[in-house]
Amino acid sequence: MNIVLLESLGIPDSLLNEYAKPLTDAGHSFTAFEKNTDAKVQIEEAQDADVIMIANMPLSGEVITACRNLKFIDVAFTGVDHVNLEAAKNNNIAVSNAAGYSTEAVAELTLGLMLSLLRNVIKTDIRCREGKTKEGLVGCELKGKTVGIVGAGAIGTRTAELCKAFGCRVLGYKRTITGNEPDFMEFVSLEELLSSSDIVSLHCPLNEDSRHLINRNTIAGMKQGAYLINAARGPVVDSEALAEALNSGYLAGAGIDVFENEPPIDTAHPLLNCKNTIVTPHIAFASAESMKLRAEIVFENLKKWMEGDQINKIL
Repeated sequence: MNIVLLESLGIPDSLLNEYAKPLTDAGHSFTAFEKNTDAKVQIEEAQDADVIMIANMPLSGEVITACRNLKFIDVAFTGVDHVNLEAAKNNNIAVSNAAGYSTEAVAELTLGLMLSLLRNVIKTDIRCREGKTKEGLVGCELKGKTVGIVGAGAIGTRTAELCKAFGCRVLGYKRTITGNEPDFMEFVSLEELLSSSDIVSLHCPLNEDSRHLINRNTIAGMKQGAYLINAARGPVVDSEALAEALNSGYLAGAGIDVFENEPPIDTAHPLLNCKNTIVTPHIAFASAESMKLRAEIVFENLKKWMEGDQINKIL
């Protein structure tokens, strides 16, 4: 079996070699490459691969189709919208993801963004470095706020749990109510969630239903002076509409970890140039602990698939 890793898993080489050793000991080949988003380079590196491992870089239909031996795509990421699943399906290629590896990391960063916005951490940091005071920048507490969680999967639910521990009222929205939802969230319609929440936190997957879910109309339905956190996917938000709402003062602030494209982000992007916004270059998923767990999951995915017992199955 020819196994090709097309981008770093964010772990030390020593640990990567440890995970790969059972494969090479069993007679399989394992080759790791530096990340390159050029389709021609990807094809050159993976054209003979039976298995491709990637994290969050795009894997196009062109690359998938060109890899004639490809049988399994092992995605070291929760979302798989960067993989051309139609091409994989058409070529009978199995796909698994690494669901669950970043639940704690994303939830904790989300809380950090909320607290930083409410307490004006970035603004007061600048003031302090300039030899100034907090005058006019006294913030408020998270306790007592209503937080709306859009997308109550594992990450959204963990975020809700942390918010509840801070003394928040937590509203939740998801497309399907199963009856097994946690009792620390009140599940309501999207309209009620937006109009009632002091902070709206996005944790939904990107699909045609969620693309630009937050737009001019839905922003108009939000509580004036509310905050928005996006640790989901960039295209869930209409960036121009959000920037307008922030610059006009209709929304009090935003914490943005994801954009329409992976970093580096064009410095002219509207959300890099508007008021009361904390931006991070897609770091929510990445902690030392989550990277190690992610590697464990993808190598376990591979092991199980090779045994004929695919787990974390997408296709």
